[in-house]
Amino acid sequence: MEAPAPPSPALPPRPLWRRALGERPDETLLRAVLRTLLVLAVAVVVWDFHERKPAPPLRPGAVPAEVPAVPYLPSARPGVKPPGEDRPGRSPDSALRQPMTLELLADGRLEATGTLTPGTAERFAAELDKRGSYVKTVVLNSPGGSVSDALTMGRAIRARGLDTRVEAKGLCASSCPLIFASGVTRTALPGAAIGVHQVFAALPPGAPRLDGAEGMAQAQRVSAEAQRHLVEMGVDPRVWISAMETPPQEMFYFTAPELSELKLVTSPS
Repeated sequence: MEAPAPPSPALPPRPLWRRALGERPDETLLRAVLRTLLVLAVAVVVWDFHERKPAPPLRPGAVPAEVPAVPYLPSARPGVKPPGEDRPGRSPDSALRQPMTLELLADGRLEATGTLTPGTAERFAAELDKRGSYVKTVVLNSPGGSVSDALTMGRAIRARGLDTRVEAKGLCASSCPLIFASGVTRTALPGAAIGVHQVFAALPPGAPRLDGAEGMAQAQRVSAEAQRHLVEMGVDPRVWISAMETPPQEMFYFTAPELSELKLVTSPS
């Protein structure tokens, strides 16, 4: 009878790192490296997309100040009073604080009076569509208001080849000059008050408030879009420099020579 074979010597336990790598450690390491490279590649693509993504559009209903547009704000310039300030016959504050009205006048004039509120641009476009080619000139008398509506109205005016006009004792302030600057021919009669000041995007009622950084970014986007629009309309960009330097509680009123020099007006009054 044969003697039993001696037992095989016990193998020493494999190290933990070998057990973690499995039976084929080379393949396991290679798969791990490939997964890591794939994750890094995806991260780079996502980061590059984020960096190249254009700035978000202006919030609908953005307006130039946290308070309603105020007619006849005090002048930010010592010695320069709003033109026509002491003359009777200018529109009362109460009329200009109301949402903008549109009235068709003789000789192809469409009179736009009052504050630009969210949705004004839509009403304006509908009025132009209804009147067809009869409207030739948009007559402005406004303390400003919604910047996005002002820009939209301005683009519609230029696209249709219309002229703009501010009558004697009329007011075109804050965001209103964005509309005025869009006319092919731009006329301001003696006594017309045209001025600018800082604008930024306040949100419509019920919208969540912006934090400081987002609010600043939104204000910069508003100012950049407004300045770009003026340049596209052939207006000197110094107009918007004056706006950015003037606090919203005051107004930078332009003198008649400045209106011509800065190409805000194209036609002698």
